[in-house]
Amino acid sequence: MPGKRDLLSMLDVEKDLIGILELAASIKNRTKAGEPYEPLRGKSLAMIFEKSSTRTRVSFEVGMTQLGGHALFLSPNDLQIGRGETIADTARVLSRYVDGILYRAYKNETVRELARHATVPVINGLDDREHPCQIITDLLTIQEHRGTLKGLTLAYVGDGNNVCNSLLLGCAEVGMHMLAGVPKGYEQDPRLLSEARPISMVTECSIEVVHDPVEAVRKADVVYTDVWVSMGMEKEREERERIFLPFQITGKLLEAAKDEAVVMHCLPAHRGLEITDQVVDGPQSIVFDEAENRLHAQKAVLVRLLGRE
Repeated sequence: MPGKRDLLSMLDVEKDLIGILELAASIKNRTKAGEPYEPLRGKSLAMIFEKSSTRTRVSFEVGMTQLGGHALFLSPNDLQIGRGETIADTARVLSRYVDGILYRAYKNETVRELARHATVPVINGLDDREHPCQIITDLLTIQEHRGTLKGLTLAYVGDGNNVCNSLLLGCAEVGMHMLAGVPKGYEQDPRLLSEARPISMVTECSIEVVHDPVEAVRKADVVYTDVWVSMGMEKEREERERIFLPFQITGKLLEAAKDEAVVMHCLPAHRGLEITDQVVDGPQSIVFDEAENRLHAQKAVLVRLLGRE
């Protein structure tokens, strides 16, 4: 709708990403200092979850409360879409009640359909194509630990999934080099890769896809991984675990990265599969700082889309 802003893809924040990161850092400082900050007083957020969630649900719900607003958790079983009501009608009705809609969905097409018919901002809480809220969080966390983003190198190792897709765009937008080490046949969405490369030319960084995990992490400042079996792919578990085993983040693999490299995982982690206990609990891990920052990054997104700073 004219005038409303959605966050469906990292492409939607390309021009405002640095501003959102600055706002997130400011909000985090206020929260840590115990300073009241309630720009969303009187605002409500509907949260539709087709997939289970820990970090997305809790961070948005707590975030809305801390910003002075209110969040409503809705599963398809609680809504008439579970009994055949269309996404379009659900969007139109919810828009009459709330100030924004968060949608965690199986399909990107469903999120976009909801956004087309909603008259309030829609936030993509994860779908099969992208996970933009996670990447805003990741960039905030890297900036905190390294003091900058531009010119750093991030190595993503594992499945070319929704997180990897959004990382391609996010890294390109802030000028951070990215190497994605993925098995053949499990590469990123080619459409988003083609969107990321022109952006990277403007921000003077490189985006590369390789099929060797050691090559991917060589000289990396950040080593990032995610689950090998995403929700909805359980039937492929055995085959995926066999194919992805060489891409496990181990202490040995980290030796190829820079000595001061940090390790990230968007969680939940399947310990002993995509990452070892030694690494996720080790001194280079910033996994739980990353998890905490979901709250602060989410609040910045909410303020940007639903309120006034």
